[in-house]
Amino acid sequence: MLVAATALIVGVALGVACMYAFRVSERQRAADVDVDEPSMPAGATEVLASLGLGYIVVDTVDGVVRANPAAYAFGLVRGHTVVHREVLALTARVRGDGVIIEEQLELPRGLQGEASIVANLRVAPLGDEYILVLADDRTEVSRTEAVRNDFVANVSHELKTPVGAISLLAETIEDAAEDEDAVRRFSKRLHKESVRLAALVQDIIELSRVQGKNVVHAGRPVDLQAVIDEAVDRSRLTAEERHIQIKVGGNLPRRVHGDQEQLTMAVRNLIDNALRYSPPNTRVGVGLASADGVAEVAITDQGMGIAPENQERIFERFYRVDAARSRQTGGTGLGLSIVKHVIGNHGGEVSLWSQQGKGSTFTVRLPEIDEGLDSLRGLTGVDETLTHRAGQRELTAEEPTIAPKKPPAAPRAGEGGDA
Repeated sequence: MLVAATALIVGVALGVACMYAFRVSERQRAADVDVDEPSMPAGATEVLASLGLGYIVVDTVDGVVRANPAAYAFGLVRGHTVVHREVLALTARVRGDGVIIEEQLELPRGLQGEASIVANLRVAPLGDEYILVLADDRTEVSRTEAVRNDFVANVSHELKTPVGAISLLAETIEDAAEDEDAVRRFSKRLHKESVRLAALVQDIIELSRVQGKNVVHAGRPVDLQAVIDEAVDRSRLTAEERHIQIKVGGNLPRRVHGDQEQLTMAVRNLIDNALRYSPPNTRVGVGLASADGVAEVAITDQGMGIAPENQERIFERFYRVDAARSRQTGGTGLGLSIVKHVIGNHGGEVSLWSQQGKGSTFTVRLPEIDEGLDSLRGLTGVDETLTHRAGQRELTAEEPTIAPKKPPAAPRAGEGGDA
């Protein structure tokens, strides 16, 4: 019995020792194995890093060997996989033909493909085993080109209408030279079309000018109160012709940094827009307020309002909610686009609140300057104090409110300045 127990113990001990020896041996063998990691041609990594482009290096089965952060940011690579089939098709062509391919593709971007990126891709062999994909993000360039082409097309269309009308009216006047009444009638229409054409050309010039000027470097401290007074004064004649009162309330004690003429033009465009779409015998309110280093100007009308589906596009060039009404009132479709560019150049923002049947409120917010400081602050954008409160504003039919209930508040009848 004792011998059997001893033999059992010895057998177990030997078994444990053998297992231990086997595991040690396996570890040593694993340590001695040389795993060949994918290697890049000498100097390739340094050259790729200096290009400033997104890059992907794939092997013979299109597995991602190398990719820089830009390639992941562009959404071209996820994990160790090339995301888009279009890119894999290019690598397959290069692998088969051995030639360099360059193409520009619009590719879905994001986990669900909710966005897109326009990428200029250059695909080339890299050594004997790899394919290199260079990616340059051209999204912004493509967007700018599309905007430019669209702008040129829109300008051509908008100019064609009054120019064609002027040409036709001139021919009609020539043919009706013996009819004084007809000449008088067509001459009035000719004058109206020429005024419309002049306004359109002037707005195009102004839009080009505000896009090209850097107000951060060329600007100076501007008294917004003087800007409002000048804009209201320039709109006085139009208001009197339409039997509309302009009420101004509040004050702006601190100055902003920028271009006074551009700011005056922007505020005047907003006032003219309110006058254009307001019925006779109503009021346009200009509410002024200053809080937390931000100057706020709210222009409110009692017009027809703007439908929600049109509000997102209201600041686009040549966009008109009602094209027929704009032609009757002399609108060019560029006024609000100019406003957006001017305010954006000044580090501010312009927002819209509107309800059909009650009117609209355009609110401009601009960073004020603290003239006690050596440097101007807030020139790169309006800070977090610019919370959007326009949705809380309401115009009531019983007692029309000329400005939002929150500051800036517009004066009631008998208060403030009338135009």
